Amino acid sequence: MTTVSNRTGRRCRYPGVIFDLDGTLLDSMDVWGRIDEEFLADYGIPVPPDYMAAVSAMGFRETAEYTIARFSLPATPEELMERWLRMAQEEYAHHVMLKAGAHELLEALRAGGAALAIATASRREHFLPCLKRNGVLDHFQVIVTTDDAGCGKSSPAIFRLAAERLSLLPEQCAVFEDSLAAARSAKDAGTIPFGVYDAKSAEAEQEMRRVCACYFSDLHEACSSSLLWNDH
Repeated sequence: MTTVSNRTGRRCRYPGVIFDLDGTLLDSMDVWGRIDEEFLADYGIPVPPDYMAAVSAMGFRETAEYTIARFSLPATPEELMERWLRMAQEEYAHHVMLKAGAHELLEALRAGGAALAIATASRREHFLPCLKRNGVLDHFQVIVTTDDAGCGKSSPAIFRLAAERLSLLPEQCAVFEDSLAAARSAKDAGTIPFGVYDAKSAEAEQEMRRVCACYFSDLHEACSSSLLWNDH
């Protein structure tokens, strides 16, 4: 595989690296857990144990449609999406932080010459202010959402689109994901998936280890992984 290097000689094995946001770069899954609890409580519905996993690879509208159908809610997708946007806006703008090791990993990848992209089901209204506040927005050359791809992350299309916009082949790109469904899609796209631990998806760890090239307990571990770097 072609490698790219920085001035210190540490080289990234992949010309492109594509990141999921929620649960991978951003410590935000508790926000969505609270939103799910508060929102469904208004209808007298407890959050089912499998709900977050079920929607983890869906786009924003797809999640709204699924939620309405699953719980027979008297609402439109537009109404649900608008409510979720309002509930999450302040959290992302003021409180959501990067996961441990994220800043160091992004800096190392940039220094190693890798082009960086985002592939996310989140809305720009949420993550752009969050990434700017955390000082990493300018690290990314490409940002692709499920709205851009026209499908959720259960399809490989978003990863292929991100690679295309980086002007790279899918096999030249590593993908960081915390979701099993999305990691499978990244693999189907021809990219090389790396799993990232998040408490909300911990039950999928063993299968993530089977699907992914490596599974990291945190992003500090990725910074030193020989699977990402070639120091010789």
